[in-house]
Amino acid sequence: MARNTGPVCRLCRRENMKLYLKGDRCYSDKCALERRSYPPGQHGQRRGKLSNYGLQLREKQKIKRIYGLQEKQYKNYFKEADRQKGVTGTNFLVLLERRLDNTVYRLGFANSRSQARQMVRHNHFLVNGRKVNIPSYLLQPGDVVAVREKSRQIGAITEALDAVPRRGVPAWLELDKEKFQGVFRSIPTREEMNLPVQEQLVVEFYSK
Repeated sequence: MARNTGPVCRLCRRENMKLYLKGDRCYSDKCALERRSYPPGQHGQRRGKLSNYGLQLREKQKIKRIYGLQEKQYKNYFKEADRQKGVTGTNFLVLLERRLDNTVYRLGFANSRSQARQMVRHNHFLVNGRKVNIPSYLLQPGDVVAVREKSRQIGAITEALDAVPRRGVPAWLELDKEKFQGVFRSIPTREEMNLPVQEQLVVEFYSK
């Protein structure tokens, strides 16, 4: 699968908000957005007001970059959300939050979603006692995500767990640090997700 290999701090500056793509660096004074709070590029400081289409596009790009998805995969999630009953925008965010790599990050086993994706790919996690190495695997309520016994001494995982008190664990997840496992307790509500995004703009973008 294609992935972004360029400097990710530029993405935060482009969206004018912290996307937390670099783990601990995003919480320090080294954060690029703290140093230069304007879009990257030669004309970054002179960009004017966005049109309605521009606002919709920026919101689409923001969510795509937060979860580290490619365009085709992102659009497929939206189509699936549109087919489901309920509010399309909320369904869309729920699908993204149910991804295994996102859940690994949310539980605190990784410092960023890209790191979580790599760890899942490298077979460091079990779901309900079975090895799963597909980052896009969608979790169901009651599923247990655990670090494999052989992987519990990996420095990146222990360091990420030490940072859990700072980041916190969402209400729909339950972490047991001693057992190196967590439970996907329930489908999150829009209020619980507490994401600084306007998903309705994405719905409008794809409704054209």
